[in-house]
Amino acid sequence: MLSLPINPIVLTLLILVAALISFIFEWLPVDLTAITVTVLLMVLGLVTPEEGISGFGNNATITVMAMFILSAGISKTGVIQILKRFLLGWGGESLERQIFTMGAIIGPVSAFINNTAIVAIFLPLIEDWCKQQKISPSKLMIPLSYATVMGGMMTLLGTSTNILASGTSQRLGFREFHLFEFTRLGIITFTIGLLYLTFIAPHILPARKSPTGSFEEDYGLKDYISEVVVTPRSPLIGKTVRFSELQKKFDISVLELIRGQTRFTQPLADKVLEAGDILIVRGSRDNLLQIREENGLDIVPDVKFQGNGLESSLQTGEEEIAEVLLLSNSRLNGSTLRDLRFRERYNATVLAIRRGEELVYERLGRIPLRFGDVLLVQGPRQSFLGLQTTREMLVIEQRDATTYRQNKAWITIAILLFVILGAALGWAPILVTAWVGVVLMIITGCIKPGEVYGAVRWDVILLLAGLIPLGIAMEKSGATVWLAEQLVAIGGHLSGYWILVFFYLVTALLTEILSNNATVVLMIPVAVEVAKVLGLNPFAFMFAVTFAASNSYMTPIGYQTNTMVYGPGGYRFLDFTRVGAPLTCLYVFLTPLLIVWLYGL
Repeated sequence: MLSLPINPIVLTLLILVAALISFIFEWLPVDLTAITVTVLLMVLGLVTPEEGISGFGNNATITVMAMFILSAGISKTGVIQILKRFLLGWGGESLERQIFTMGAIIGPVSAFINNTAIVAIFLPLIEDWCKQQKISPSKLMIPLSYATVMGGMMTLLGTSTNILASGTSQRLGFREFHLFEFTRLGIITFTIGLLYLTFIAPHILPARKSPTGSFEEDYGLKDYISEVVVTPRSPLIGKTVRFSELQKKFDISVLELIRGQTRFTQPLADKVLEAGDILIVRGSRDNLLQIREENGLDIVPDVKFQGNGLESSLQTGEEEIAEVLLLSNSRLNGSTLRDLRFRERYNATVLAIRRGEELVYERLGRIPLRFGDVLLVQGPRQSFLGLQTTREMLVIEQRDATTYRQNKAWITIAILLFVILGAALGWAPILVTAWVGVVLMIITGCIKPGEVYGAVRWDVILLLAGLIPLGIAMEKSGATVWLAEQLVAIGGHLSGYWILVFFYLVTALLTEILSNNATVVLMIPVAVEVAKVLGLNPFAFMFAVTFAASNSYMTPIGYQTNTMVYGPGGYRFLDFTRVGAPLTCLYVFLTPLLIVWLYGL
C-alpha cells in the first residue's frame, strides 16, 4: 500500500471529486469508474482490502441481484402482459385519461418490479397504442418513465436505490429499512405526481414524433434513401455487391435489388450486378453524386417512390422497417456497427440512428453506440424475430415472437407474494426471502438457469460494489464529519424543515448528473451526521435523500428509464427539464413537509 504525506480527508475528497468529474463527463462507464475508485482507495490505504471488496458481499448488492432475477422471471411468464387489457380497455380517447390510466396501472407494479424491466415491456405497447389512437408517442413516453420512477418509491423493492439506502443505514449503525418503511410517503407522492402528469403535463409535453408513426416523416427517409440504376456503361456490371465496395468506399448500403419484376432482399452481398438493375440504397446525396460519376449509376428521381411511398417500398414482401432500442446492459454499447459487423450478424441494415432529437445517417459504421440509441433498421422479418430474442436490444413494436410461459404466471405471482409477505411479516430478511424466491422460480421453470445470468444488470452490481467502499473511506477518513461540520456552520441556524429541504434540493440536483446510487452513497452519511449534530431524526434525513435521489425528472440522463424513452419519444434534452422541473420543485418543498408529518423531526 502507498503511504502519501497527504491528510486522509483531503485525499479522500480528491478521489471523490475525480469520481464526480468522471461520472459527469463519462470518461468511463459509471460502473468502471466505481471499480477504479475502489482500487485507488485500496492502493492508497484509505480502505483495507477486506473493506474494498466488501461491496460484493453487501446485503444491498446481493438483494438487488436477486430482484433483477425475480423481475426477469415475472417478465418471462407474461404476468405484466395481463395488464395490457386494462390499459387498452380503460385508456379512452382523451390524453388526460390515457396518462392517468397508464400511471395508475404501471405505478403500483413498479413498487415491486424493477422499473427498467417495466419500461422495456411497456415501450412497444405504448408505441402501438399511440399509433392506434393517433397520438404522438412524445405525449406518453415521459409520463411512462415518470410513473415507474414515482411508483418505485412505494416499497423497498421498487428500485435498487432504496435497497442501497437501507444497506447504508445499517452500515452507519442504524437498522435496515423494512419493506413498507416509506409506503405511506410513497403513495402520497405518487398520487400527487400522477395528478401532475394527468392535468398539467399534457399542456407542456411536446409532440415530437408523427401521430401516424410514419418512419418516412419521423426519420426524413427521402433525405438519404434513393433508387439508383446500373447503366450499361457502369464498371460495376459483373461484380457482386460485396466487391463493388459501395459500402466501404462511399458509405452506401444496398437495401434491395430490383431486376425486372423480381425483388431481391438481404442478403445481397453475393448478387452479381447487371445493366438495368435498380438498387434501393442508403447514403447521403453527396455520396450518391460521387458514385454516379465514378460508377455509372443514375439516380432515379424521387417521383419513382410516389406510387406506394418510400416507406412502403422498403417494407414489401418479407422486408420490414422497425426501431430498435439499445438497452443499458447491452454489450453493443461503446462499439461501432462496423466493429460489430452488424449487417452480417443480424442480417439487417441500420438506416439511421436517433439520439433524442438528433438524427444521424452518415458514417454510421464509425459511430460508437450508446445506451438509449434508437436504430432504424431494415431487413427480413425473420431478422427482427432474432433481434427481439436478444438481451442487447428491444424492438419497439408489438410482435408475436416472444413466447411467454403463461402456464407459470400464477406460480410467479405466488412466489412474489411469498417474497413480499415473508419480508413484511418478519419471517426472514428481504435478502433471504428474495433468494428463496429466485430458487423457487428456477425450480418451477419460471426462469431457466441459462437466463439467470442475463437477467442481472451487472453494471448496476459493479456500481454498487464499487461505491460502498467509497462511503467507508469517507467515514474512516473523517471526510463525512468534516463536510457535515461545514454544512452545520453554514445552515445550522435554519429550522429542521428547511435543512431537509436543502438536502432534498442538493440531492435532486446531484442525481441529475450522477448515478442515483452514487448520490445516495455520498449524501446519506453526510445527512445523518448533520442530523446527529443538530439532534434531529436521522431517518427523516435518510428518507429525504433516498426520495430525492430516485425522483430524477429534469434530464434524460438522470435516471435510466428517462434515457430509455429519450430516443423513442424523439425528445429534445430540455423537454425533460420543461416537464420535470415543476414536478421537482413541487417535491422539493412537499416531500420534506410530508416526512416531518409522517415520521417526525
